[in-house]
Amino acid sequence: MKLHLANPRNGYTLTGYGVGFLAVNGTRYDHALVVTPESPPIRWSVDAASALTAEAAGLLLASAPEIVIIGTGSTQIFPGPAQLRPLIEAGIGVEIMNTPAACRTYNVLMGEGRRVLAAICLP
Repeated sequence: MKLHLANPRNGYTLTGYGVGFLAVNGTRYDHALVVTPESPPIRWSVDAASALTAEAAGLLLASAPEIVIIGTGSTQIFPGPAQLRPLIEAGIGVEIMNTPAACRTYNVLMGEGRRVLAAICLP
């Protein structure tokens, strides 16, 4: 599914997703991504929500987000509190949703100028 034709804020926007891919500013990726408005997307080592660890969650703190959106693939899968502990202890808001909803939510928050980070598994 295509989300946007252009990026109005000159940041990194999730512009599409589908089975086996994510797109940021029109560039397709075939792996999980970490996306912020300010930095080019990077490969996320967590290919499936079940593989999320506290260490992987802790690495998301480097960009100092106010909220982290975790896209868990085609279905919503809630990680345990131990897996999210670094984010919780840092006072970072965490939202867990399926990947399509995570992409849309990231774009809305990014468009509002929020310090958002999306960690997205492939749908």
